[in-house]
Amino acid sequence: MADLDQRIRYLTDEYPEWTRRTIAGHFDHAAELFADRIFICTPDREYTYAEIQKSSQLVAKGLLFLGLRPRDHVAMLVGNYPEFIIFKLALSRIGAVAVPLNMLLTEREISFFLEDSDAVAIMFNDRLGRQDYIKIMRGLFPEALESDETVSTPLFSRFPKIRNLICFSPIGESYPGFLSFNSLYDLAALVQDEELSRAQEANCYPDDIFDIMYTSGTTALPKGAMLSHDMCLRGVYATCVTRATKNGTRFYSALPFYHIFAWNYVILAASFVGGAVISHPQFVISQAFELMEKYGANEIICVPSMLLPLVNYPEVDRFNLEQLTSVLCGATPAPLPLWRRAKEVLQLDNLATGYGLTEGGGMITVSYPGESEKSVATRIGRMMAPNCSGLPEFGWQNHQLKVVDPVSLKELPRGVEGELVCRGNVVIRGYYKRPGINAETIDKDGWLRTGDLVIWHEDGFFQFTGRSKEIYKTHGENVVPKEIEEVLSTYPKVNQVYLVGIPYPVAGDVGAAFIELKPGEKATRREIISYCKKNMAKFKIPRYVFFIEASELPFTAAGKIKKYKLVEYAGKLLKERDQADPE
Repeated sequence: MADLDQRIRYLTDEYPEWTRRTIAGHFDHAAELFADRIFICTPDREYTYAEIQKSSQLVAKGLLFLGLRPRDHVAMLVGNYPEFIIFKLALSRIGAVAVPLNMLLTEREISFFLEDSDAVAIMFNDRLGRQDYIKIMRGLFPEALESDETVSTPLFSRFPKIRNLICFSPIGESYPGFLSFNSLYDLAALVQDEELSRAQEANCYPDDIFDIMYTSGTTALPKGAMLSHDMCLRGVYATCVTRATKNGTRFYSALPFYHIFAWNYVILAASFVGGAVISHPQFVISQAFELMEKYGANEIICVPSMLLPLVNYPEVDRFNLEQLTSVLCGATPAPLPLWRRAKEVLQLDNLATGYGLTEGGGMITVSYPGESEKSVATRIGRMMAPNCSGLPEFGWQNHQLKVVDPVSLKELPRGVEGELVCRGNVVIRGYYKRPGINAETIDKDGWLRTGDLVIWHEDGFFQFTGRSKEIYKTHGENVVPKEIEEVLSTYPKVNQVYLVGIPYPVAGDVGAAFIELKPGEKATRREIISYCKKNMAKFKIPRYVFFIEASELPFTAAGKIKKYKLVEYAGKLLKERDQADPE
């Protein structure tokens, strides 16, 4: 207990009152405090706070030379490299808005996000794993070979707003038509330090939008949640205080940096305590343990589908993990046996989970230190502890929470299942260019509908019971059935299709597609999956495909499909198939 008090006191002493800052301003403060401490650890080398600060300043100058302006939207299609963090900090310095994109997206999906976000530039990896982004970008921007990489002139017929294509190659390769990331350092020499200082001083409003993070919802297409600098920093600080995050904590995580989970609770959390981020571009189990041993990881931040292979790795005993004490595993519930095995195999002192969503600025509830395996397996934590970043009218907490009837929106008493709603200083302003959906999601008093069903127990713990929206989450990624249905409906043999999420171990939920074929047509699961692979990210592809007759589809009298009946039907069919594996 004394150790916990000391850890919390460090945070409260360092931040006796809340100072509103931009992301860049916050990092500069951290670099002032922890200049020579290690901030990023990769398989190849370490980077100090001072090095990342300097690099982000140079990249910001390079972006100024290219003509990027305050409130310009800049897409990012980049893996877990230090350059992701450097570039995002650079955008904050000049007042631009980051639009981080999922690395699993197809060309068709990337096209949608570039158009919908009104991006004027994109930074992208050349390759990551099997994904060839150069090929994708050549398809999206065929005129790139004819362009001058450093001239900010619209040249691209499909994307007239795009002015700059910035390619990051981890091994320093360059590609005709694309400005190399390293060239930004060269361009920085053409911009005076005073120009950067003026730009940063002119764009230091913490309530400006810094991130547009795309998240799935009840509509057919993803929506860009608009997050400000200050709301993200407040939410992260509150979580650090609640969890008593230790000074100098080293976080290992392979969560993608483009996700709010990694950006907030690995990268920003580390910066509040002078800690370090240990990561690698691809989640390889043996390398994960090598990095944890090499850099002395104290905590793992992950989702269940990452934790499971870690604890089942047969050679875990050959690694020295004596510095590892904690795991925070979220996004989807993890079963009790997994928590128990994690504590035993990794010899952990502390287990934690939580509940959050992008629209709520990340985590809304979280485990406090010392909770049992059963608690983290059956509950999603409690409200954040009061802290200086909270609101006095909320008792210095960042959120107000309540549970309501999903239909009447009437508040329900403790112990009764209902929809969780929240408001506070860490809730998004709304979705980019979605005024109608904003009105449906956030009411006039600021209450955000999460779409998730919970029970708020008398002891203060929350229990997650399901989703009131059709959206489901697989391996921590949100999937909108309607989006998948619209893609599959374009397959020539398909007459109608409906998708539901069904429970699946560790993944949370997986997709089950019910397809009625056109008269006289025949199809196989393999060809349906092949079509999906060409048109959607891997995590969106249904695991199960069922071909059925129209008469088998359960409709209401009003002609609406009863999706809960399809979930039941999927369970029945899988039992009859003896849990047939679709692989």
